Amino acid sequence: MAMEGGCQCGALRYRCHSRGGPLYACHCRECRKQSASVFGLSLILPRKDFELLSGRPQVWTRGTNSGNRLRCAFCPTCGSRVWHEAHAQSETVTIKGGCLDEVPNLAEAIHIWVSRKLDSVAIPEGATCYPEEPPN
Repeated sequence: MAMEGGCQCGALRYRCHSRGGPLYACHCRECRKQSASVFGLSLILPRKDFELLSGRPQVWTRGTNSGNRLRCAFCPTCGSRVWHEAHAQSETVTIKGGCLDEVPNLAEAIHIWVSRKLDSVAIPEGATCYPEEPPN
């Protein structure tokens, strides 16, 4: 079942031709800053299942805790972060969950980097959690 999403102003629009992998709620400092919230939502899917429908993103690259580089695609008009990728030919893209038209069920989220979670954030009982990155 396809999902669609886009940036806040609507200039960037995309379609996902699969539901992808698990939904992650990341509590690391970078995701909190990127989302301007208490955690970031990410949905990893195969690049072959990702289709850019309209617009042309701007890309900013930053370092990660693992020492790798991460390409961050955002709308040049409104600044909304829309997806991440390891490099331009990555086999996967990581959709920012908040920019999906229909946000995935948060009850199913896997919480990562909970070692950096804000004290006031409650994680649902029984949720899968990792202190840092989940194992590959």
